[in-house]
Amino acid sequence: MTIWIDADACPVPVKNIIIRASQRTNMALVFVANSPIPLPNRTLIKRVQVEHGFDVADNYIIQHANSSDLVITQDIPLAAELVAMKICALNPRGELYTPDNIRQRLAMRNISQEMRDMGQITGGQNKFSDKEKQSFANALDRWLQKNKPCA
Repeated sequence: MTIWIDADACPVPVKNIIIRASQRTNMALVFVANSPIPLPNRTLIKRVQVEHGFDVADNYIIQHANSSDLVITQDIPLAAELVAMKICALNPRGELYTPDNIRQRLAMRNISQEMRDMGQITGGQNKFSDKEKQSFANALDRWLQKNKPCA
């Protein structure tokens, strides 16, 4: 089992939570990004730097993750592909993407994108709050408890 992190847009507090959880559970981590990211040097942490380009990191994750893994991403199209492949995907705000909610998330993302393109919406997501950090940590712990590797 591996936790894959779509690392380019992953908030630093989430990276820190994931790293601490990996230390506690001996879970392997793979951070995939198209730019260098600072990470501690630990045997369970792997960095994969892919080429710059549209969806290059996403494609790498799709090609290498499997159904026993977890992917941390806020990229909804990537999450939709993972859900279709029966791979668990969790966003940095603690929401697990599921077959029941992914279509709605995609639709809302597409509407928001259209509104941004028309200038109706400016700015990005709200500031990452302590409540969301806690929500992510709790969701990650639940996944880790449910998916403990056999000793």
